[in-house]
Amino acid sequence: MALAVAAGAVALTWVDLAPRVEAEFFFSDEDPQLRATTEIGQRFPSYPQVIVRAESSTIDSEAYGSAIRALTGALSQVDGISSVASVTSANAARSPLWSRLLLNPDGASTNLVLQTAGGPFDTLVPALEAELAAAEGPDLRLQMSGVPIIVELIRRNLFRDLVVFSSAALLLFGLLIGLVYRRWSVVLGTLSTCLLACSVTLILNQLIGLSIGLLTANIVTIVFVLTLSHIVFLTANARRYGAMAAVRVTLPASFWAMVTTLLGFLSLTVASARPLRELGLAGAMGTVVAIAMAYLVYPAFLAGTPAAPDGATHGPAGLDGPDRPRLPLFPAVVVAAAAVVMAIGVVRLDTDPGLLTYFAPGSELREGLEAVDRDGGSSTLEIVVRDANGARLDTDEVNDRMWTFQDSLEADYTVGVVVSPPVLFGHARQQPLAGFLTLDQLAGILESPALDEVGRAFLSADRLEGRFFARMHEIERSEPRSAVIERLLSQARRAGLDPVLVGGVYDLQGQLGRLIASSLRIGLGGLLLLFVGVAFVVARSWRTTAVMFGCLVAIPVVVLGAFGLLSLPVDMITSPAANVALALGVDSMIHLVLRFRVLQREGDTSPWSAARDQMVQPVLAASMIVCAGFGIFALSTFPPTARFGFAVILGTVTAATVALAVLPAVGQRSTPAAA
Repeated sequence: MALAVAAGAVALTWVDLAPRVEAEFFFSDEDPQLRATTEIGQRFPSYPQVIVRAESSTIDSEAYGSAIRALTGALSQVDGISSVASVTSANAARSPLWSRLLLNPDGASTNLVLQTAGGPFDTLVPALEAELAAAEGPDLRLQMSGVPIIVELIRRNLFRDLVVFSSAALLLFGLLIGLVYRRWSVVLGTLSTCLLACSVTLILNQLIGLSIGLLTANIVTIVFVLTLSHIVFLTANARRYGAMAAVRVTLPASFWAMVTTLLGFLSLTVASARPLRELGLAGAMGTVVAIAMAYLVYPAFLAGTPAAPDGATHGPAGLDGPDRPRLPLFPAVVVAAAAVVMAIGVVRLDTDPGLLTYFAPGSELREGLEAVDRDGGSSTLEIVVRDANGARLDTDEVNDRMWTFQDSLEADYTVGVVVSPPVLFGHARQQPLAGFLTLDQLAGILESPALDEVGRAFLSADRLEGRFFARMHEIERSEPRSAVIERLLSQARRAGLDPVLVGGVYDLQGQLGRLIASSLRIGLGGLLLLFVGVAFVVARSWRTTAVMFGCLVAIPVVVLGAFGLLSLPVDMITSPAANVALALGVDSMIHLVLRFRVLQREGDTSPWSAARDQMVQPVLAASMIVCAGFGIFALSTFPPTARFGFAVILGTVTAATVALAVLPAVGQRSTPAAA
């Protein structure tokens, strides 16, 4: 207990528990998916922008202009903001650039465009929020959007969930364990062991430089559940065989359950998306730590637990041997039919959700992002083009082709505001006497300090490449991002331009959606094949292995099928839930099959029935505790966390059902020894 408290204190004081969410929070710098975006940033240096939407019923009044003027000055003084453009600091009506960025189609609002200096966002966003709160009034509503805002809001939600739900889960698990086992030593031992496992995992993560991120924010709850799973079966066997014998009897099943879980997490370490790799590494360490703590620490709390009287180890009295009724097959038929229905939803799975799905519908934050999205888009897409004939972009002929592409982009329903070289050329012509200058000379003006060197962010030094920067709509999109991007690139080619690079958050999300779909398809498929090998080692029978495989397949089918039928998005945070649920399902089945083998060796004439009777209590107890713990996630204000909890609960219920109702019933009819 003292060690658990000490480890917890070290984890709280030494480990950095603040989640890390960066501008490109899907991938790391070395990932191939990020290379194009990184290369665009190197060729056309720029920093993320923040869009402040200012809405009023008196937008043409002097009072509105005074308020915007004061807000422009206040925001320009915020550390991390290099410049602020608004309708009071720029001639939006005449400029092709500012008319696109500052004026909204609803006519009831205008924008302030804030150019950031690159971060850090965790200090920038609160400062901006304070300024907006001070400036808002009865007839002035201010809303923010942009990559810095989205990143910071995700970080806050993750940190809140890490603190609130980890603490709530600890209390809830303790209460449930007390209600189930009614022994203070078991409750104290369970909490101490699980706390120690979670703390050691966090400390190990810190030692290897693995910080809290998009997915590892839930690692505390995951490790708690993995440790608790071993403890539940240890406790059940201690009641049946005594404390010392329980370790010997339970360890083989726990070991193979640990192997399957370890394989599940290790399969994520080869994923292309950094959050998945981080979860894979953290989960693998947590899996090993969980079984180590469960068997090195928890047995001390079981000391003195008496073994059940002889004859009480084979199930309820009067049901041994030939008197035990044959297990019904009807539940297995119902589960199989349900899995077939759920399979319909698998093909409808949405693995490419929009950024707005990270925030709860109806919340103030979501409404602000939706408003900005409707005005001009909320997700950034960057397309670098060259002239198909290799000509410089600062010529009238190529400029006309770029305008053709610009017009086609703005006509596409998925595209909002677009800033590009021809728009900047039009903006530069607003300078005094600029109408007499060539495009080459205008490009020089755009690269001058007088215009904040804005041309460098859209024209290459040799003037052979140009950057089209678009803000994409998330609300109206009804097709995969990959299809949208390919359509836009084909428009560039029809205009006589060659797309060279494509990047931005919109493109990265599209690639992430494909990676999630691939991970679910190939990763889960690979895991199931690996589990077949483990199942055969455990069962020592191809017939039993086949039954276990069929039961395991039902778990991800039900989980993913339900998400498809309910039109729930499967984002980066939600996607690993199927793996977690599958690992929990394997755990229950392995314990059941190993109990069956023991009873079979002991000569029980109905080993499947006896094994099911002995495993009902620990499997149901473990499932109830897991569902209650992850049920806390459903209360999260961060939708991905709530969806993750729902997926694990659904998978856990499915796993318990197939482990207790399907596997023994079908196994009884497929095993010769059961006859």
